[in-house]
Amino acid sequence: MSRIGSTDDGDELLVRLRTLTAQARAQAEVQRSRVELAVALQRGMLPRGLPVGEGVRLAVRYAPAYQGLNVGGDWYDAFTMPDGRMGLSIGDVQGHNIEAAAFMGQVRVGLRALASVGSEPGALLARTNELLLSLSPDLFATCTFMRLDPATRLMESARAGHLPCVWATADGRSGVTEDEGGPPLGIQPGVVYPVTRYRLDTGGLFVMLTDGVVEGPSMPLDEGLDQVVRLAGIAAVARMDADALAAAVIKVAERVGHEDDAAVLVIGHDGLRTQP
Repeated sequence: MSRIGSTDDGDELLVRLRTLTAQARAQAEVQRSRVELAVALQRGMLPRGLPVGEGVRLAVRYAPAYQGLNVGGDWYDAFTMPDGRMGLSIGDVQGHNIEAAAFMGQVRVGLRALASVGSEPGALLARTNELLLSLSPDLFATCTFMRLDPATRLMESARAGHLPCVWATADGRSGVTEDEGGPPLGIQPGVVYPVTRYRLDTGGLFVMLTDGVVEGPSMPLDEGLDQVVRLAGIAAVARMDADALAAAVIKVAERVGHEDDAAVLVIGHDGLRTQP
């Protein structure tokens, strides 16, 4: 065997290894930049503050998480509508990449824009669904939208393929909402989203959340929701504030067995008038 030939083969192998290593590093840098951009999109599109209303207390927790070098598209939103009612939404975009984060922004902005001209929640989801279909997206989103009147404490809710909410009252009752929902946004045209009405009792609580909080390899959905129901029931009876409950609920996400975005939006009513 020629020693010269063996040396040449070894040199060629080293050159190829160096080239592949350089390419892998470059690809990793590109992917890391995409993740950083996606995270910036997520944080930039979430609300900077929460609206206030007569006796109404809102609290949120949001924990963006990574799967490898990917990032998800969960969101929450809370804002005051032109008629003084509150618009409350939470949702989850299919996928874990920069496209999911960007699509999340489109859904959230679309909901806000359409809500500003007035619609009950079912019609609002239907119009948002048609808007997203007109953009021909390859993605879809689940979502719950609630409209709350602080003066009457009437809550109107519509769901598009999203998890039900958790509720609790000051007299010790708690459970999961059983409202009828429709399919996720961006899948099929002409969808009708039913509206369910609730009353936010004094001392009562509603918890809106995404599946990253309550579902994963280590925790089936029913078990995760049961844990949140238990926490909400304790919080309502003990008159814990909304922020304390939101902090407790987001910790459930640490036990689901995977890393995913997790968002929690708590709505409570303490019966106190908001100071001007």
